[in-house]
Amino acid sequence: MERRTIGAATLEVGAVGLGCMPMSWAYSGSRQRGDESLRTVHRALELGTTLLDTADMYGPFTNELLVGRVLKERRAEAFVSTKVGLLVGEQHIVANGRPGYVRRACDASLRRLQTDVIDLYQLHRADPEVPVEETWGAMAELVRAGKVRALGLCAVGARGGRRTGARLYDGTVRQLERVQQVFPVSAVEAELSVWSTEALDALVPWCAARGVGVLAAMPLGNGFLTGTLTPGEGFEADDLRARHPRFTAEMMAANQPIVAGLRRVARRHGEDVTPAQVALAWVLAQGRHVVPVPGAKRGRWVEENAGAAGLRLTPQDLAELAGLPPARGSWD
Repeated sequence: MERRTIGAATLEVGAVGLGCMPMSWAYSGSRQRGDESLRTVHRALELGTTLLDTADMYGPFTNELLVGRVLKERRAEAFVSTKVGLLVGEQHIVANGRPGYVRRACDASLRRLQTDVIDLYQLHRADPEVPVEETWGAMAELVRAGKVRALGLCAVGARGGRRTGARLYDGTVRQLERVQQVFPVSAVEAELSVWSTEALDALVPWCAARGVGVLAAMPLGNGFLTGTLTPGEGFEADDLRARHPRFTAEMMAANQPIVAGLRRVARRHGEDVTPAQVALAWVLAQGRHVVPVPGAKRGRWVEENAGAAGLRLTPQDLAELAGLPPARGSWD
């Protein structure tokens, strides 16, 4: 598989990563199977998908434990990214960026992941009650202590920005400029896909100009861009899409022209090429510093996703995808 680098530290990863979150968090609980998830992570590594992306809040904690079972056997093959800064309660999620907490959380993640070092440690969310520079400084201490190799930041893109006209990631760019003065940022994780292109306005160029990698979260639009979801089929109550404004039956039907466009491009490249592979190839085409991190729970999906690294979209393909109608949600 093609290789890409993350940040000035030139940490090498496969062209497509694996988001481990769906294996134990946010998607249909009845479809989460530990043994199959383990096989999926192993299969990803066999295919050269080295970037494994998780977080302490997923589960909480169970996602890191799952990844740790694989790392115990295959640590040298993996690039491990995990996150800190969010605590999960019964009915709420709160930020905690206090330096002491960050240090304790890192040690706990290292134990769960069964590793001596985390390749990329990301701040999941800044704590509004703690200056971000203090949180970032504590994370930098972890690098100096040899517990972490590089630092990253998860972008905050409040969807309310669509209504106010503000650029979605302006707040993230301001955060990045602040923490960059404390310790170098190696990567930023942000939503980026054919139907969520806002990061291209300012965030992706900001990263490109400074040698910062971009981990493209939700590059398959929470599964919609695969073309395998049926409008009106519904989701289990614990599935985040049950409350997502783009996944009402009405909006899923309205956004079908986007999937149709992906299918048209796929057909031009061969019978075996899928809409999901075109969607991932589009993300890869946004810059050499961009790495899509699709979530997956099954081995066949990581095989399909890995195949996107060899798909080269033509100028005609990219022009057609750029001309697709904008995605609609129930806020529109």
